[in-house]
Amino acid sequence: MEYPNRYAEAARPSASVQLPFNQFLQDFRNKLDNVFHQRADINQLETQRGLPTFVMREILSADPFLAFIPKEFGGRGAVESEGIEIVSAASYESLALGLTFGINWGLFLQPMNKYANDEIKQSIFKGFTADKKMGGLMITEPDFGSDALNMQTSFTETDDYYHLKGTKHWAGLTGTADYWLLTARRKASNGDLMRDIDFFISDNNKIGQMIQVEEYFENLGLYMIPYGLNKVDVKIPRLFRLEPKTTGVSMLLDTLHRSRLEIPAMAMGFIKRMLDEAIKHCETRFVGAKSLFNYDQVQQRLASIQSAYTITSAICAHSSDNAGVEVDLAPQGLKANSVKTVVTDLMQEAAQHLFQLVGAKAYKQNHIAGRAIVDSRPFQIFEGSNDMLYAQVSEAVLKLMKQTKESNLFQFLKSYSLTTKSVEHIKEILNFNLDTQLPQRKLVELGKVLSRIVSMEMVIDLGLKGFNPELIANSLNMMKQELNNLMTAYSFANTTLVLADYKEDSHWGSFVRK
Repeated sequence: MEYPNRYAEAARPSASVQLPFNQFLQDFRNKLDNVFHQRADINQLETQRGLPTFVMREILSADPFLAFIPKEFGGRGAVESEGIEIVSAASYESLALGLTFGINWGLFLQPMNKYANDEIKQSIFKGFTADKKMGGLMITEPDFGSDALNMQTSFTETDDYYHLKGTKHWAGLTGTADYWLLTARRKASNGDLMRDIDFFISDNNKIGQMIQVEEYFENLGLYMIPYGLNKVDVKIPRLFRLEPKTTGVSMLLDTLHRSRLEIPAMAMGFIKRMLDEAIKHCETRFVGAKSLFNYDQVQQRLASIQSAYTITSAICAHSSDNAGVEVDLAPQGLKANSVKTVVTDLMQEAAQHLFQLVGAKAYKQNHIAGRAIVDSRPFQIFEGSNDMLYAQVSEAVLKLMKQTKESNLFQFLKSYSLTTKSVEHIKEILNFNLDTQLPQRKLVELGKVLSRIVSMEMVIDLGLKGFNPELIANSLNMMKQELNNLMTAYSFANTTLVLADYKEDSHWGSFVRK
C-alpha cells in the first residue's frame, strides 16, 4: 500500500525542461514572489512551525527540482550551476526553503544519482518529477554527532532485504520526506559493527520502510523545516543499497564534501538578501540631516556585507565548475572545509551587520534581520562544526608541508594550487616558519586564516573572468584587513585555561567597602 503524497498533482510531462534556463529561473522567482508576498506573508509564515500545504504545492508546481535531475530521467540535466541558482533563489526569499532544496539536492538526489543501482533510478526520479516527492539524509545519531564513523545504526542481510535498526536525529525534513538515505554499519555474526559505512534508500510510503518519528524538536530557528528523533527499524530491498566506487567511507566523504561545496548556494541568496535589505534601509532611514548610508561606520558594515556577497559569488562560480557529481570529491576535504566554514561565518556576520543597522525594529520576530541571525547560526554547526573543520584545514596543510619538507608557510602556499595567487597579496604576514606542534586553539585560528586565503584565491579567479572589478578590489581589501587581524590573534600567545572550581574568592561583593 502506498500513501498519497500531499504535494502531488496529476502526473504530466513538464514543459519546463525545454525552457532556456534564464526563463526557467525567472518563472521560479515569480512563483516564489506570488506565494510569499501575494497569496501569503513570508514574515508570518516564518514565525510558524511547518509550512501550509498550499505553499509548498505552489512552489513545487514551478518544477524547481527539474534542475537537479538528469535529462534521461525527465530533468533539465543536473547542471551544477543551475542547481546553485535555484537554491540561491529559494534562499533569497527564505533560508529555510533554500535549505530544504539543498537537502533534497545535495544530500539525496546527487548521491542517489551517482551511486544508486540504475534499475531503481527511474522510479525515484519520477517520484520527484511527477509526484512532487522529497528526500533527505539521516547520518547523525544522539551519541555520535561529528563522530559519524562510530555510528551505531546497524544492518544485517537476508537473501531479499537489508534490516536496519538504530536511532537518528536532527535530520532535516523529519516526518516530511518521502525518501531517506540511511547510513548504517554492517553487524558481524559476533555482534561487532564493521568499520565501513553503507547507504540505503528507504521509501517512507512503503510498508516495512516507514521511519517512526519519536519526537519533534522545538528547533530555535528554521521553523519551516521539521527536525526530530527518529527510530529506524526498516527492511530495505537489496537493490536499494548504494554502490560505492571504492569504500563506503569514501562515498560518505564524497557526498559530504559536495554538500559543503554547495552550501554557498544557500549563502548566496541569503547574503544577497542581507545586502539588499541593508542598502534599502540605510538609504531611506535618516538620522539628523542625512541618511544612514552617508555615515562612515555604516559604510564599513555595508562594505563588509558586500564583500561577503563577492566572496560567495566567487565560491559559487568555483563550485559550478568543480563540484558536479562526475568529480570525486572524497580527497578534497581541505577545499570543502574551507568553503563551508568561510561562507557560513559570512552568513552570520552579514545577519549581525543588518541587525545592527536596522536597530530595535530588527528585534521583532516578524522582521527578517532578527530571524536571519537565528536561522543562519546552525549553518556554522551542522555538516561539521566550524571549529572542528578549521582545525582539520590546518592539520591538512601541516601534513602537506611535512610531505613536501617545506616549513615556510608563504613558500608552501605559493606553490599550493588553491592559494598560488592569493598569497602574493599578503606575503608579509605569511613569511615565517610554521610550528608543526600546535595546540588545538591555534589550529583553529590558523584554519581561519588558511580558509580565507583559499577563498581569496577564488575571488581573484572570478575577477580574472570579468566580474565587477570594483567589487573584487573592495572585497580583496576587506579580506586583507581581516587576515591581518586573524594573524595578529594567531601570533598572540594565549594558553589561558578555565578554572573549574572558580567560586573561591571570586564574589565581587566581598571586595567592596561595607
